[in-house]
Order: sequence, then structure tokens, then C-alpha cells
Amino acid sequence: MPLSFSAAAYGYRRRRPVIRDLTFDFPSGRTVFLGPNGAGKTTVLSLAASVLRPQSGTVGYGRRTTARRGDLSAYRRRIAWLPQRTEAVPGLTVREQVAYVGWLKGMSRSAAWDAAPGAVRQVELSEKLDRKVGELSGGQQRRVGVAQCLVHDAEALLLDEPTAGMDPRQRRVFHDILATLDRHVLLSTHDVADLEDSYDHVVVLNAGAIRFSGTVAEFTALAPADTAYGRRAEAAYYRVTGGGE
Repeated sequence: MPLSFSAAAYGYRRRRPVIRDLTFDFPSGRTVFLGPNGAGKTTVLSLAASVLRPQSGTVGYGRRTTARRGDLSAYRRRIAWLPQRTEAVPGLTVREQVAYVGWLKGMSRSAAWDAAPGAVRQVELSEKLDRKVGELSGGQQRRVGVAQCLVHDAEALLLDEPTAGMDPRQRRVFHDILATLDRHVLLSTHDVADLEDSYDHVVVLNAGAIRFSGTVAEFTALAPADTAYGRRAEAAYYRVTGGGE
């Protein structure tokens, strides 16, 4: 079931639109959403999460769109969003915070409380279940954020720059955990180091427009033939974006 944009446009205040007439179906499966800083990735994900509403056009998932108030509750249960900055609710344990988000998504308190340990187990933090979130490392807090996305059985996870600030080991653990999840994943980044073997697709956004969409193999094939193997993703990214940051 695709996450779809149809002639969607959005701009902040009187500035020129960040995206204009964006018509695109994001592929199912695991997708890395690449683009330079300022390309509009956060705006696209915020629209997809229904945090923002398009000023024109529509954003939908299956037969539900963010434009219809009657669809919003069901839409938000199916779509989960992890913003760039994850906040620890002061004083809450991992289980309490994950259950709280489930309740915010429409679950009953008891159902959210019962589901929280399973969501935490999927991100391999069961031993931290009763620890306060504020006591965890940054990488572990991002994993708690993913558990918050899983507790209400979301079908699609939108992750905005989730590996920013992680060291290589934390990044590897994070991607390995995502690879075990039976969910659609759309992970935005400007760092080609996030382009792992466990992902199916690459979508590149630049200046508010989609510049590439295809498989990982199709993306790396854009690199010049003489590019060293370990630099092919970087070279392909430079070719698609013009090297802009």
C-alpha cells in the first residue's frame, strides 16, 4: 500500500514553497530517503505524518487522506513518525513512555500498557523496560522512539534523520533492528552511510522535487564505472544532487 502525494504543495509563511506539485508514490518496503540539508525531506515526512497539511493537493495512504477529518484517526494509527528530536518525558520509564504514546494514538490505557513490552522487545531494549528514558544513551532513546512507533501496530514508519549523532556501532545496531521489523520503513538522511544492504529502495529529493527513485542497485549504478566499490553510493548521490549540501 503506497504512501502517495498528489500535486501536493507546502510553504512556510511567505517564503517560496518548499515543495510544489509533488506527485509521487513512495515504494513499499524499506526505503532510504536521501537529500541535502534543506531539500525538503522533513517537510515531506511531516506532511506524510499529518503533522502538516498540504496547502494544495493531497497526501494519502491507501484510501485514506489527511484532508478528510474522518480519516485522520485511522490514518494516524497506520502511520508512525519519529521526528529528528526525540524527547524523554520527564520521570517516565521506557514502558511508561511507550505505553503513553500508544494511548495518544487511540489505544486504551490497559491495551497500551500490555503492548509496550512487546514493542520494546522488538528494539532489543527489554532489559531497560523499567529504566527512565532520560537515563538512556542517545542511541537507546532513538530505539525507544521506534518502539513508540510499533506499539500501536503502525504499518509504515517515517524516521527523520534517526541516526544523526550516532557513532558507527550505534548506527549499525539501529539499522540491524529496523531490518527485523515487518513494517514499511521510510528513513530520511543526507548521509550515504545510511544506505545499507538491508534497504530495498532509494528516493532522492533535492530542491523540493524527486530526482531519483529506484532500487539500491539502480542507484549505485549511477556512479562512474571507475568508482571504487566503497564510494559508489557517494558518487551516485553527488551525480543526482550535483553535490549540493
